[in-house]
Amino acid sequence: MDNLQPESRNSSRQGRIALIIVLSVLVIDQIIKILVKTGMSLGESIEVTSWFKILFVENNGMAFGMEIIGKLFLSLFRIGAISFFTWYLIKIINKGFPTGYIVTVSFVIAGAIGNLLDCMFYGLIFTESTPFNEAAMTAFGDGYAPFLYGKVVDMFYFPLWTWPDWVPLVGGDIFFEPVFNFADSCITCGVVALLLFYTKYVNMGLHYKDSDEEN
Repeated sequence: MDNLQPESRNSSRQGRIALIIVLSVLVIDQIIKILVKTGMSLGESIEVTSWFKILFVENNGMAFGMEIIGKLFLSLFRIGAISFFTWYLIKIINKGFPTGYIVTVSFVIAGAIGNLLDCMFYGLIFTESTPFNEAAMTAFGDGYAPFLYGKVVDMFYFPLWTWPDWVPLVGGDIFFEPVFNFADSCITCGVVALLLFYTKYVNMGLHYKDSDEEN
C-alpha cells in the first residue's frame, strides 16, 4: 500500500498526536460551552462584528441545530459512532497510515465526543437555561434533564449577509443561519479535509491487513 508507514515507533508518535488533539478539542469546547451556558441567558446575543455574533441557543439534534430523529436514539447513535471511529482510529494508527489522515479522523472523533458530553451530562449538572435567567451548576442529578437527554450548547453565529428581496426563493433570508459550536467546527473541518485529501484511505483503513494478518 502506497504511503503507509508500518513502523511501530511512528504509530506511537501518531497515537500521542491523536490523544493531544482529542483532549485539546474537548477542553476548549467545554470551556466555551460552560462559559456561555452559565454566563448568558437563552437567546442572548453578543455582537462581535456585523457578521459574527455570539448567540446562545440549545438544540436536541445534530450538528448546526438540525433535529431529525429522537433525542435518545440520537445520543445512542453518537455513542455507537464514536465507538466505531475510535476503533477505526486505533486501527489506522497501528497500520501506519499518514499522519494527516490520523489528524482528520481525530478531529471528527473529538467533535463528536464534545457534543455527546453535552447530551450525557449537561442535563444532570445544570439548571435549565431560559430567556430570563442564566443556568447554574447544581448537584449531580438535580439538573433539567436525565442522562443522555441534555441539550447541546451552540453559540457561533455568522449572519454574513441578507439576500436582496428581489432574489427568488431566498430574498430577505440570511445567507448562513445555523448556529454552531466549536465541536461542530472540528467535525466539519475534519470531514472536509478528509474528503479533499484522504478519500482513498477510508476504505483502505477498513480492509487493510498487514503481512502477518494475511498469513
